[in-house]
Amino acid sequence: MDFRSKKILITGGCSGIGKIMARKSLERGVEKLVIWDVNEEALVKTKQEFSGIGGEIFTYKVDVFNLNEIRIAAQKVRIEVGKIDILINNAGIVVGKYFHEHNHDEIQKSMLINSNAFMHIGLEFLPGMMADNSGAICNIASSAGLISNPKMSVYAASKWAVVGWSDSLRLEMEQLGKNISVTTIMPFYINTGMFDGVKSKLLPILEPEKTSERIIKAIENETKMLAMPMPYWFIRLSQGILPLPIFDWVMKNVFGVYDTMKDFRGRK
Repeated sequence: MDFRSKKILITGGCSGIGKIMARKSLERGVEKLVIWDVNEEALVKTKQEFSGIGGEIFTYKVDVFNLNEIRIAAQKVRIEVGKIDILINNAGIVVGKYFHEHNHDEIQKSMLINSNAFMHIGLEFLPGMMADNSGAICNIASSAGLISNPKMSVYAASKWAVVGWSDSLRLEMEQLGKNISVTTIMPFYINTGMFDGVKSKLLPILEPEKTSERIIKAIENETKMLAMPMPYWFIRLSQGILPLPIFDWVMKNVFGVYDTMKDFRGRK
């Protein structure tokens, strides 16, 4: 997938890796960049900041928690921008509590933003890609979509849903003979502020710039699944060959994964 002269839409594009990927898309020569974000002030600042890089920038205030806002914004994009060639589903939230400490609203919001919204947004723009038999969808999941973790139960549930839907969509496009790539991204913690307070015993906290570059390259190369820093196959192989008590012991005592959220604070 060549980014040059393409139209790309990135959700949550005013902060973290979403903003970096937006900049990198412009640097790669996209014709039109569409940014969705819930923060109206950040949308204005981001558009001003990126205005000299190249490409036309369109910003929309969208709370992807709200299906009606997704539908209205998607229709505006189709009218004002045209068919989207590359969709990056990136917007997400994390609560970071033990499950019994959640309230019903937190559960509902996490699932709607982190998984349901990906599907609803995909459904809005996939038909246009299918009609042209061309496009790319990249879904930012998480390594929490592969490995369970205390104080991440609802977040993990939402990301497991994304992984299952995203890769099933990839298989459907292949089965239907459509030239539409679907890439599922499953990163470890990224140093963007979203997971402030997490501590990792062995695995490195990922740097936003390098992580964003790897994601963009994965879209360009039409990579099917990308987990980092531990590769997808290693995680699945370990889960497959190790008895669960041993796998748990390795994750807790060797990699320290099960204790990473103990001091979680998150973004203010």
